[in-house]
Amino acid sequence: MTEPVAQGRLPQRTYRIASRHALLAASLCWLGFAFVTWSVATGRSGTIDSAGLLFWRRGADFAPAGPPGLLEAVRDLTSLGGVLLRNLVAAGALAALLFLRLRREAVVLAATVAGGWIVNTLVKLAVGRPRPLIVPHLTEAGGQSFPSGHSFNSAVVYIAIALAFASMSPRRSVRWTVIGVAVALSLAVAFTRVWLGVHFPSDVAAGWFGGAGWAFLASALLHRPAKAVAEQASDALDRVTPGG
Repeated sequence: MTEPVAQGRLPQRTYRIASRHALLAASLCWLGFAFVTWSVATGRSGTIDSAGLLFWRRGADFAPAGPPGLLEAVRDLTSLGGVLLRNLVAAGALAALLFLRLRREAVVLAATVAGGWIVNTLVKLAVGRPRPLIVPHLTEAGGQSFPSGHSFNSAVVYIAIALAFASMSPRRSVRWTVIGVAVALSLAVAFTRVWLGVHFPSDVAAGWFGGAGWAFLASALLHRPAKAVAEQASDALDRVTPGG
């Protein structure tokens, strides 16, 4: 049975992932990010990086393995982590949360996505790793290679969206299923970057660990500040809305 909610006030949602669980997931992901970064910085990732890129290629021209239609499918999948589509998905999710009056979750999502983009950009600039030239690139890609922006930002966007909408269900199995689907989707996007030859395996591993770690960390740390911001926005909206 649900409790009535006062008009103009935010619905009380108590089903979000526990902060301690989010912090644990974030810690594990950031440990993975630190390990991959250390491997790259010390030159220990070279063998795996080369083997990972060559594993999907065949022949003297390094053509991609698999049937002809696979390349187009992989390109379609990788576009889910591109700037246009992932931002459209994030904007759609943000609009849906606002429509559902889940303003707190909307604030957390917006802050998580924006903060993740900044973090990934700063790390790219700090490392300055060039893209691999071992195999031909099968899609257009520019900028620095480490960490993979597709991997980092798709993990941020899709996991943050999952965390926001999972809070609507009182069933733990539903919440973890939603989050698990987001994790699998973001991992699939990360995989495509190696298959297409535009990133080293270490690039996408660091990108995914960093992005997932950021999404879980933001979920744990931004909940209370976002609640305050959302309530202030709700009060302001009530004051300017006739009958509020």
